[in-house]
Amino acid sequence: MPKINEAGLHLIENFEGCRLEAYPDPGTGGEPYTIGYGHTGEVNGQPVALGMTITQDTANDLLAADLTHFEEGVNGLVSRDATPNQFAAMVSFAYNEGLGALGGSQILAEFNAGNDQAAADDFSNWTTADGQVLEGLVRRRAAERELFLTP
Repeated sequence: MPKINEAGLHLIENFEGCRLEAYPDPGTGGEPYTIGYGHTGEVNGQPVALGMTITQDTANDLLAADLTHFEEGVNGLVSRDATPNQFAAMVSFAYNEGLGALGGSQILAEFNAGNDQAAADDFSNWTTADGQVLEGLVRRRAAERELFLTP
């Protein structure tokens, strides 16, 4: 099973950042609360909530577990082989937007149809959160597109 490469990992770490105290989702200003490298859900059986703190080691462990989840998910969605950079870009996208978003996207549809340029171009259509264009998403999607197109 393919795994995310160093370029994709660096992209996720760079755009997510690492915060050891829980914070509101940047897109909604509220739930879901996030910790570590953009982790939502639970930590040690407890839902991520404001005031929660973790160690750097826990943040790294959460990132590794989350990446495994998204790697497996992307592997289940693609119907043809991806280059390491295409795979990494799609894992980064899914990490940020969710596997459901990738599954219903033109990124995936065009990729599976063999239309790599059209797939790459669709990254730029995913730059809003809560109805607002976010500059961070504009930059992230541009970086994912560039990675996707890098041989």
